[in-house]
Amino acid sequence: MPITQESSPEETARRRLRTLRQARGWTIDELARRSDIGPSTISRLETGRRRLAVDHLVILARALDTTVDELLVDDADDDVVIRPTRDEANGVTFWLLTRRDDPSGRIVAKVRTPARERLPETRVHPGRDWFYVLDGTVRLKLGDREVLVEAGQAASFDTMTPHSMVGHGGPAELLTILDHHGERAHLHEA
Repeated sequence: MPITQESSPEETARRRLRTLRQARGWTIDELARRSDIGPSTISRLETGRRRLAVDHLVILARALDTTVDELLVDDADDDVVIRPTRDEANGVTFWLLTRRDDPSGRIVAKVRTPARERLPETRVHPGRDWFYVLDGTVRLKLGDREVLVEAGQAASFDTMTPHSMVGHGGPAELLTILDHHGERAHLHEA
């Protein structure tokens, strides 16, 4: 297929830039604040009235918590296929398996949590958490009790109960379903 104006890498990046910004519920002003690029420049970049330079892509990708590659990829299956990106905080690795703007309001993630002698500080937040252990064993602290959840088992609990978890006897991998409160508490503040 020949490259047309609509399928050029620059046009793809413009479309994905606008889509990612809107999916996060951000205005042009909010993206401008997060990227230190002026709002009028972002507007012109999105609409094609200004050339999209590589340095813009790097800055905007960082502000949108994505990669330059993700801004440039043009796949016809984007509405179906999710390409998880790896992120890490305090030794916990996670991959988002749903889009941030999922209409259900749920976030599905694969999480790898390391084994530790001490459990992290417990947290509370509104909602419910659910996880399924893919590999290893999870040591889950719920209030005053500890529960071991092994591979092939799942756990579900009210998140107003103080809770934390780590791998037990080695790292553990799990699939988790969180609401937006859980996403902020477990994936962004991890």
